[in-house]
Amino acid sequence: MRTAALVIMMYLVVRLVWFANPLFLTAFLGILFGLAVGSGVDLLCRWHIPRGVGAPLVVLAFLGLLVGFGAWLAPTIHEQATQLRRQLPHAIDRVESTINDHRKGLLGIVFGEFSNEARVDSAATTKPGAPIVTPNDTTAAAATRPQAPAPTVQAPAPAPAAAPVTPNSELRSVTRYLFPFLSSTLEIVTGILIILFLSIYIAVDPGLYHRGIMHLFPHGRRERAGEVLSAVAAVLRKWLVTQLIAMLTIGVVTTIVLLILHVKAAFALGLLSGLLEFIPTVGPIISALPAIAMGFLDSPEKALWVTIAYVCVQFMENHLLIPLLMKGGVDLPPALTILSQALMAILFGFLGLMCAVPILAASMVAIKMLYVEGVVGDKQIGPGENPWKGVET
Repeated sequence: MRTAALVIMMYLVVRLVWFANPLFLTAFLGILFGLAVGSGVDLLCRWHIPRGVGAPLVVLAFLGLLVGFGAWLAPTIHEQATQLRRQLPHAIDRVESTINDHRKGLLGIVFGEFSNEARVDSAATTKPGAPIVTPNDTTAAAATRPQAPAPTVQAPAPAPAAAPVTPNSELRSVTRYLFPFLSSTLEIVTGILIILFLSIYIAVDPGLYHRGIMHLFPHGRRERAGEVLSAVAAVLRKWLVTQLIAMLTIGVVTTIVLLILHVKAAFALGLLSGLLEFIPTVGPIISALPAIAMGFLDSPEKALWVTIAYVCVQFMENHLLIPLLMKGGVDLPPALTILSQALMAILFGFLGLMCAVPILAASMVAIKMLYVEGVVGDKQIGPGENPWKGVET
């Protein structure tokens, strides 16, 4: 009975998490930002500022910086965003026309032969004895084709009477388009408030939640569980701080490069690159596509230079900036990162895509410490170490 009750309880918990996954993912983001805010509160505690005052102060200072930066660049960003929204469809059409023009070369020959073979195969599958009509024989075929009898014209059925417009029907039509907007806006505002308040409460007293989690483990396992939780918190804190620094750096560098290349809407494209940098691997690719398309408005050569610039910026980030900032942190395999992002995006949408990498980082720390060290008995593999060192083949 105890085993059956435990299995049923685990099933209900999994069903609850699956049903309310947006809330749990939002709470995870709140905990993630709370760890970062806690680092700032620890610095303020050295100046004898209480944690209850330091945590809101850090959050308000961060929001104030965002609002001030937005107010400073709001006119430029609004103008360039409007320009980007107006000119991006023309840029995409320019890219398509350029690709179609270049298909007349080797690709055009290949696709042309393929279409000719497909036309011959489709003609061979017609009925035996039926003449094969080519595009040049359409006129003759039309002349020799027997004329079909003229269809009889039936009187059109009377149109149904229009339903009377009542205030209730007008109200339903208004709410049909208004409530989805209100619900989505309410969800976004509620999610932001949950993240802000969770980050403040966790930063004010992180020991309270740490002790509460420790009570869930037996006394003999609490020390090891505390070590795992501390390691997970350190890795998540370092990952988030690294991502924030990378977002700021990539946004500034991309804006400067686009200004040097005289690409239209450079500030808006740089801001987009900085924001999408929070999503590793996928975000930089998505942010590069509008910039390349805007480069095509001037010339294909400029689009090529924009592509080279984005590749160089990402190369410097992946091989210089991120290793320097994540020194001593978790080393995530690129293939596993892409698979986790794809899986979380399929299961939970855009919110799952945002949480995929930090969840993977936390899971890898727990697996290394609990399974690789505790069960297998191998030493925990740190960044830059040889994973096959000391392992018998």
